[in-house]
Amino acid sequence: MLGPVILAASRSDRMRRLISAAPVTKQVVDRFIPGETVGDIVPIIEELTGKGLELTMDVVGEDITRPEQAAAARDAYLALVDRLKELDLGPRVEMSVKLSMFGQALEGGHELALANVRPVVEAAAAIGTTVTLDAEDHTTLDSMFAIHDTLREDFPQTGCVIQAYLFRTEADARRLAANGSRVRLVKGAYKEPAEVAYQQKNEIDKAYVRVLRILMEGEGYPMIGSHDPRLISVAQELARRAGRKLDEYEFQMLYGIRGDEHLRLAAEGHRMRVYTAYGTDWYGYFMRRLAEKPANLRFFLRSMISKG
Repeated sequence: MLGPVILAASRSDRMRRLISAAPVTKQVVDRFIPGETVGDIVPIIEELTGKGLELTMDVVGEDITRPEQAAAARDAYLALVDRLKELDLGPRVEMSVKLSMFGQALEGGHELALANVRPVVEAAAAIGTTVTLDAEDHTTLDSMFAIHDTLREDFPQTGCVIQAYLFRTEADARRLAANGSRVRLVKGAYKEPAEVAYQQKNEIDKAYVRVLRILMEGEGYPMIGSHDPRLISVAQELARRAGRKLDEYEFQMLYGIRGDEHLRLAAEGHRMRVYTAYGTDWYGYFMRRLAEKPANLRFFLRSMISKG
């Protein structure tokens, strides 16, 4: 399987330098990450919302080694909130954050990440939107869920992400569904050991359906993070069986992947949210997109061959 190899490369400084230096890389990266600044991304936000889509915005960057970098990440999100307020698009555009970017891995990281993310959650609430805490590797999840619980005391709309390939996720889903949380379910895009995660695609797909059923039958708001046509159909059927209306769950897909499907689902009356990343520190995000789906890797390699 190529996925684990690509994920290992995502942590390699040598591979980072090699791929970043390739002339074709920026052209391919632009497919997934359409800008580096808030100004760059505004036309994308306006275009997608104009087509009836909703967005979740991610300022990319995870390799935080100093507290001042974590503060800069907080400020980047606050600048995004200010721009959304100017555009009067708060209710259409939420934000996704990785707590590693807010200092979670530093000394005293749990408290530091909470202190940095809270102002972003407060600012988002003030313009009528919210924040979803992205899931990272399994060693970070207890901290992420604790921060999620703390934030929900004052901002119950705060969401979180769970990953189907982890053995723990069914139990996490039951707890979150019972307490009415907004939950994005994804397959998972980190290299995890066999002791904590399913390794085979068919096992992950089965786990995804089991977890999705828990969410659909629960009291929360499920967010289906998948591009898989079969899982999208399963989600629609589970929603129907659970008696959910179209505004009681949503689909989420990545910018640059299956754009026609985004529009099709929106045209059918579904809430369709496009996960849109921007920023200069794109390498880790880009490599996980390649690892998630063989078609993304083929697209990249074809581009390198044709442009090289």
